Amino acid sequence: MIPLEHYLYLSGMLFTLGLCGVMMRRNVILVLMSVEIMLNAANVALVAFNKHLVVAGGTPEPHGQVFVFFTIAVAAAEAAVALVIAMALFRRLDTVNVDDVANLRW
Repeated sequence: MIPLEHYLYLSGMLFTLGLCGVMMRRNVILVLMSVEIMLNAANVALVAFNKHLVVAGGTPEPHGQVFVFFTIAVAAAEAAVALVIAMALFRRLDTVNVDDVANLRW
């Protein structure tokens, strides 16, 4: 059995990788992919904690997996809305560069 620490190390590395991608990338699509990596890191941590949860009755309770299901649903909705916004920005500005988007003012 793999210890909980290994899952948490993996989750931490994925989250750090996603955070670095969000901070360093200029392309909106790559920033969105980095956010998805961060959400998946949280999902790994939730499932790992659920796997190592000891229940008094002996029957496992799928609380972590239910949270992961909702996180995946939110991530899918976020990706759909963000891609539509990125397409609208590309149509208006002919670029998906984050710096050019920051210049949009009222």
